[in-house]
Amino acid sequence: MNPIQACLFDLDGVLVDTAKYHYLAWKRLAEELGFEFTEQDNEKLKGVSRMASLDILLSVGGLQLEDNVKQELAERKNNWYVEYISRMDASEILPGALEFLQQCRENGLKTALGSASKNAPIILQNTGLTPYFDAIIDGTRTSSAKPDPEVFLLGASELGVPSEACVVFEDAEAGIEAARRAGMRCIGIGSPDTLGEANRVVASLGDVSVALLQQLAAE
Repeated sequence: MNPIQACLFDLDGVLVDTAKYHYLAWKRLAEELGFEFTEQDNEKLKGVSRMASLDILLSVGGLQLEDNVKQELAERKNNWYVEYISRMDASEILPGALEFLQQCRENGLKTALGSASKNAPIILQNTGLTPYFDAIIDGTRTSSAKPDPEVFLLGASELGVPSEACVVFEDAEAGIEAARRAGMRCIGIGSPDTLGEANRVVASLGDVSVALLQQLAAE
């Protein structure tokens, strides 16, 4: 079996916590449309593209709108989100993330970002994480959302590493499924209750080491 040569990371909930800013922007949009959007509703949006997220939000409010109106609403939500994340800095990197990225660098592992977010470059720049990635695959470069494996297959291709030598780090069920469909191993960041399909589940990147990755390769 191939040893692990590359790590592919989701962004929200794995490296940084931008989920709260997404939620604030979606909640604000729902309030403008005249209904409540709860944190429980927001769970359905994890790992889902912007337009698909809007469709879920509108279904919560029982609304059906024309495509041109939906485009305008999605843009409005994104403008609010960008306003929130433009104030981010390195203090918002999740525990253990920077240290593990440094470990990857020191051990010669290649790294890629695999995120549905079209704002990933802004977030990486504001938090100082950009130099830690050999490839950045974001929502501007993909046509299919997770659980489609496109984002991870593109990342592996850009790194020049076969799928079976990659490990994906994900906090969403859709992302875990995408990794499995790409033929990659996967470490879930979060709860075993929801991420049980991953090869391992840990609380944060602080619980991961290069030694653990090579254990996975041997299984």
